[in-house]
Amino acid sequence: MRGTFLTDRGRVRSHNEDAGGIYYNSSNQLLAVIADGMGGHLAGDVASKMAIALIDEKWKSTKKFDKPNEIEEWLLNTIQEINESIYQHAQSNKECEGMGTTLVVVVHIDEFLTIAHIGDSRCYLLNQDKQRQVTEDHSLVNALVQSGQITRDDAKHHPRKNVVLRALGSELQVDADIKTILIDESEKVLLATDGLTDKVFDEELFEIINKHEDINLAGKELVDLANDRGGEDNISLILLSNHTSLKEGENE
Repeated sequence: MRGTFLTDRGRVRSHNEDAGGIYYNSSNQLLAVIADGMGGHLAGDVASKMAIALIDEKWKSTKKFDKPNEIEEWLLNTIQEINESIYQHAQSNKECEGMGTTLVVVVHIDEFLTIAHIGDSRCYLLNQDKQRQVTEDHSLVNALVQSGQITRDDAKHHPRKNVVLRALGSELQVDADIKTILIDESEKVLLATDGLTDKVFDEELFEIINKHEDINLAGKELVDLANDRGGEDNISLILLSNHTSLKEGENE
């Protein structure tokens, strides 16, 4: 799988609190991750950058994973270690008090995709025929939707739509959702922060990604569209594909 990572400050925020990247271990196995920082005194970027730097360091020190359950266990332990590191940093530095970050991470091995997430950054799978969101937002509005108190349309305009119920580093213990699914060779993977998904509808994500052979061009069009619609938040995405051409900003 090849991929591209794009991040943009947006049109309103003074700095970018998103972070992410595409990394390979010594066996050339791929891990892709995005984090959207929040809280503290301008410390959201501290939390997100810490999370990405630590997961990069830990992934590059691994050798080879043969089974999805090994990856799930590694993600479970690694996320807890990173959570404790961010939490302790916040406790020791008053300016970082209350900081945390969302996290969505995927590991691709053979026909398997293992996904772990905390917060409202998302993972989608799509091909030419269909698209599906494979993560459930840990957010207030999604909880209200699931309980039947509001509709999905209501959620798009809810005044508290950006309130997350879980974040990495905000408490000493964290509960990440981790699962493994089968992935077809024709499917692309999209990871995105809410700076993108709050502005671009799912059907638009599907249309734009599928019309481009070059996933970097698709990513740029998505970022531009989110900015054209206000760009009030930082915008970040990762696109992964088995069958694509890559030009600018390519990662392999």
